[in-house]
Amino acid sequence: MVGAAGLILTKVMCNGMNRSLLSVLFGGAIGSTPSGGNDSGEYVNITSCSVEECALTLEAAERVVIVPGYGLAVAQAQHTLREVTRALEGNGIDVIYAIHPVAGRMPGHMNVLLAEADVPYEQLKEMDVVNPEFPATDVVLVLGANDVVNPQAKNNPSSPLFGMPVLDVQEARTVFVIKRGMSAGYSGIKNDLFDLANTSMLFGDAKKVLGDLLLELKELGISAKA
Repeated sequence: MVGAAGLILTKVMCNGMNRSLLSVLFGGAIGSTPSGGNDSGEYVNITSCSVEECALTLEAAERVVIVPGYGLAVAQAQHTLREVTRALEGNGIDVIYAIHPVAGRMPGHMNVLLAEADVPYEQLKEMDVVNPEFPATDVVLVLGANDVVNPQAKNNPSSPLFGMPVLDVQEARTVFVIKRGMSAGYSGIKNDLFDLANTSMLFGDAKKVLGDLLLELKELGISAKA
Protein backbone atom coordinates (compact mmCIF):
# COMPACT_ATOMS: atom_id res chain seq x y z
CA MET A 1 0.00 0.00 0.00
CA VAL A 2 2.84 2.38 0.84
CA GLY A 3 4.56 1.57 -2.46
CA ALA A 4 1.36 2.07 -4.43
CA ALA A 5 0.69 5.41 -2.72
CA GLY A 6 4.23 6.54 -3.49
CA LEU A 7 3.87 5.57 -7.14
CA ILE A 8 0.61 7.49 -7.43
CA LEU A 9 2.22 10.57 -5.86
CA THR A 10 5.19 10.28 -8.22
CA LYS A 11 2.85 10.13 -11.22
CA VAL A 12 0.96 13.21 -9.99
CA MET A 13 4.22 15.11 -9.58
CA CYS A 14 5.34 14.03 -13.05
CA ASN A 15 2.09 15.33 -14.54
CA GLY A 16 2.55 18.62 -12.70
CA MET A 17 6.01 19.03 -14.21
CA ASN A 18 5.05 17.79 -17.69
CA ARG A 19 7.44 14.86 -17.52
CA SER A 20 6.95 11.16 -18.06
CA LEU A 21 7.56 8.73 -15.23
CA LEU A 22 10.21 7.01 -17.37
CA SER A 23 12.19 10.22 -17.87
CA VAL A 24 12.20 10.92 -14.13
CA LEU A 25 13.31 7.42 -13.16
CA PHE A 26 15.91 6.97 -15.89
CA GLY A 27 16.59 10.52 -17.09
CA GLY A 28 20.19 10.44 -15.89
CA ALA A 29 20.85 7.25 -17.81
CA ILE A 30 19.10 8.10 -21.06
CA GLY A 31 19.99 11.79 -21.08
CA SER A 32 16.42 13.03 -21.08
CA THR A 33 16.09 16.80 -20.82
CA PRO A 34 12.79 18.69 -21.03
CA SER A 35 12.58 21.28 -23.73
CA GLY A 36 11.41 24.83 -23.62
CA GLY A 37 12.46 28.13 -22.11
CA ASN A 38 15.70 28.99 -20.41
CA ASP A 39 16.27 25.46 -19.12
CA SER A 40 19.36 24.42 -21.04
CA GLY A 41 21.26 23.91 -17.81
CA GLU A 42 23.67 26.75 -18.56
CA TYR A 43 24.24 29.11 -15.64
CA VAL A 44 25.80 32.48 -16.39
CA ASN A 45 25.68 34.45 -13.14
CA ILE A 46 26.33 32.01 -10.30
CA THR A 47 27.65 33.60 -7.09
CA SER A 48 29.15 31.38 -4.42
CA CYS A 49 29.99 32.55 -0.94
CA SER A 50 31.69 31.35 2.21
CA VAL A 51 30.04 30.21 5.42
CA GLU A 52 31.59 33.27 7.08
CA GLU A 53 29.74 35.61 4.70
CA CYS A 54 26.48 33.79 5.34
CA ALA A 55 26.97 34.05 9.12
CA LEU A 56 27.63 37.79 8.91
CA THR A 57 24.47 38.31 6.87
CA LEU A 58 22.41 36.26 9.32
CA GLU A 59 23.84 38.25 12.22
CA ALA A 60 22.40 41.45 10.76
CA ALA A 61 19.00 39.93 9.92
CA GLU A 62 15.76 40.47 11.76
CA ARG A 63 13.68 37.88 9.89
CA VAL A 64 14.89 34.56 8.46
CA VAL A 65 12.89 31.97 6.51
CA ILE A 66 14.15 28.39 6.24
CA VAL A 67 13.10 26.35 3.17
CA PRO A 68 13.80 22.64 3.80
CA GLY A 69 14.07 20.16 0.93
CA TYR A 70 15.09 16.64 0.08
CA GLY A 71 18.79 17.50 0.41
CA LEU A 72 18.22 18.21 4.09
CA ALA A 73 16.70 14.77 4.53
CA VAL A 74 19.49 12.99 2.63
CA ALA A 75 22.12 14.68 4.81
CA GLN A 76 20.09 13.98 7.98
CA ALA A 77 20.82 17.57 8.93
CA GLN A 78 17.55 18.46 10.67
CA HIS A 79 19.09 18.41 14.16
CA THR A 80 22.03 20.59 13.13
CA LEU A 81 19.58 22.97 11.46
CA ARG A 82 17.63 23.18 14.71
CA GLU A 83 20.81 24.14 16.57
CA VAL A 84 21.42 26.92 14.06
CA THR A 85 17.88 28.26 14.35
CA ARG A 86 18.00 28.09 18.16
CA ALA A 87 21.10 30.26 18.05
CA LEU A 88 19.35 32.78 15.79
CA GLU A 89 16.20 32.79 17.91
CA GLY A 90 18.27 33.24 21.06
CA ASN A 91 19.53 36.52 19.65
CA GLY A 92 16.12 37.94 18.81
CA ILE A 93 15.97 36.89 15.16
CA ASP A 94 12.54 35.80 13.95
CA VAL A 95 12.76 32.37 12.29
CA ILE A 96 10.04 30.45 10.45
CA TYR A 97 10.02 27.46 8.10
CA ALA A 98 8.36 27.61 4.66
CA ILE A 99 6.85 24.23 3.81
CA HIS A 100 6.00 23.40 0.20
CA PRO A 101 3.36 20.65 -0.19
CA VAL A 102 5.62 18.43 -2.36
CA ALA A 103 9.00 19.23 -0.80
CA GLY A 104 10.85 15.96 -0.24
CA ARG A 105 9.47 12.71 -1.55
CA MET A 106 5.98 12.57 -0.06
CA PRO A 107 3.37 14.91 1.43
CA GLY A 108 4.31 15.86 4.96
CA HIS A 109 7.92 14.72 4.56
CA MET A 110 9.37 18.02 5.79
CA ASN A 111 6.89 18.28 8.66
CA VAL A 112 7.95 14.86 9.97
CA LEU A 113 11.64 15.63 9.46
CA LEU A 114 11.45 18.89 11.42
CA ALA A 115 9.28 17.36 14.13
CA GLU A 116 12.12 14.89 14.78
CA ALA A 117 14.30 17.90 15.59
CA ASP A 118 11.69 19.42 17.94
CA VAL A 119 10.88 22.37 15.69
CA PRO A 120 7.73 24.04 17.11
CA TYR A 121 4.75 23.30 14.89
CA GLU A 122 3.63 26.93 14.92
CA GLN A 123 6.85 27.90 13.12
CA LEU A 124 5.94 25.74 10.12
CA LYS A 125 4.17 27.91 7.56
CA GLU A 126 2.36 26.65 4.49
CA MET A 127 3.16 28.10 1.08
CA ASP A 128 0.04 30.26 0.77
CA VAL A 129 0.73 31.81 4.18
CA VAL A 130 4.43 32.51 3.76
CA ASN A 131 4.58 33.68 0.13
CA PRO A 132 3.25 37.21 0.86
CA GLU A 133 5.88 37.56 3.61
CA PHE A 134 8.99 37.06 1.47
CA PRO A 135 9.34 40.74 0.42
CA ALA A 136 9.71 41.62 4.13
CA THR A 137 12.23 38.82 4.76
CA ASP A 138 15.92 39.62 5.24
CA VAL A 139 17.38 36.17 4.58
CA VAL A 140 16.08 32.93 3.09
CA LEU A 141 18.08 29.76 3.67
CA VAL A 142 17.22 27.09 1.08
CA LEU A 143 18.33 23.61 2.13
CA GLY A 144 18.34 21.09 -0.68
CA ALA A 145 15.11 22.31 -2.27
CA ASN A 146 15.14 22.89 -6.02
CA ASP A 147 11.99 22.83 -8.16
CA VAL A 148 9.77 24.21 -5.37
CA VAL A 149 11.73 27.50 -5.44
CA ASN A 150 12.22 27.79 -9.22
CA PRO A 151 10.92 31.15 -10.60
CA GLN A 152 10.37 29.52 -14.01
CA ALA A 153 7.08 28.23 -12.64
CA LYS A 154 5.75 31.80 -12.67
CA ASN A 155 7.66 33.71 -15.32
CA ASN A 156 8.46 31.25 -18.12
CA PRO A 157 5.39 30.00 -20.02
CA SER A 158 7.50 27.55 -22.03
CA SER A 159 8.92 25.88 -18.91
CA PRO A 160 7.65 22.42 -17.89
CA LEU A 161 7.14 23.87 -14.40
CA PHE A 162 4.96 26.77 -15.55
CA GLY A 163 1.77 26.97 -13.49
CA MET A 164 3.11 24.90 -10.61
CA PRO A 165 2.76 26.76 -7.27
CA VAL A 166 6.21 27.55 -5.84
CA LEU A 167 7.73 29.46 -2.94
CA ASP A 168 8.56 33.05 -3.95
CA VAL A 169 11.94 33.09 -2.20
CA GLN A 170 13.43 35.38 -4.86
CA GLU A 171 11.38 38.23 -3.36
CA ALA A 172 13.53 38.23 -0.19
CA ARG A 173 16.49 40.56 0.20
CA THR A 174 19.09 37.77 0.32
CA VAL A 175 18.86 34.07 -0.55
CA PHE A 176 21.43 31.45 0.41
CA VAL A 177 21.15 28.04 -1.25
CA ILE A 178 22.93 25.08 0.37
CA LYS A 179 23.43 22.45 -2.30
CA ARG A 180 25.96 19.73 -3.09
CA GLY A 181 26.35 20.84 -6.70
CA MET A 182 24.53 22.26 -9.70
CA SER A 183 22.56 19.16 -10.62
CA ALA A 184 18.93 19.63 -11.68
CA GLY A 185 16.01 18.79 -9.44
CA TYR A 186 13.05 16.48 -9.96
CA SER A 187 11.92 18.33 -13.08
CA GLY A 188 15.29 17.94 -14.80
CA ILE A 189 15.68 21.65 -15.64
CA LYS A 190 17.86 24.49 -14.39
CA ASN A 191 16.74 26.71 -11.55
CA ASP A 192 16.66 30.39 -12.53
CA LEU A 193 16.85 31.32 -8.84
CA PHE A 194 20.54 30.40 -8.82
CA ASP A 195 21.32 33.06 -11.45
CA LEU A 196 19.69 35.96 -9.59
CA ALA A 197 21.78 38.77 -8.12
CA ASN A 198 20.41 38.30 -4.59
CA THR A 199 21.20 34.57 -4.52
CA SER A 200 24.45 33.05 -3.24
CA MET A 201 25.36 29.37 -3.30
CA LEU A 202 26.97 27.47 -0.43
CA PHE A 203 28.21 24.22 -1.92
CA GLY A 204 28.53 21.14 0.24
CA ASP A 205 26.71 18.57 2.31
CA ALA A 206 23.92 20.27 4.25
CA LYS A 207 24.95 18.83 7.63
CA LYS A 208 28.58 19.88 7.18
CA VAL A 209 27.69 23.38 5.96
CA LEU A 210 25.23 23.93 8.80
CA GLY A 211 27.76 22.68 11.33
CA ASP A 212 30.34 25.14 10.03
CA LEU A 213 27.71 27.89 10.04
CA LEU A 214 26.91 27.16 13.68
CA LEU A 215 30.58 27.52 14.59
CA GLU A 216 30.81 30.84 12.73
CA LEU A 217 27.71 32.15 14.51
CA LYS A 218 29.25 31.23 17.86
CA GLU A 219 32.40 33.11 16.86
CA LEU A 220 30.19 36.14 16.30
CA GLY A 221 28.65 35.73 19.74
CA ILE A 222 25.39 34.28 18.42
CA SER A 223 24.34 31.19 20.34
CA ALA A 224 21.27 29.66 21.91
CA LYS A 225 20.36 31.16 25.25
CA ALA A 226 20.48 28.86 28.25
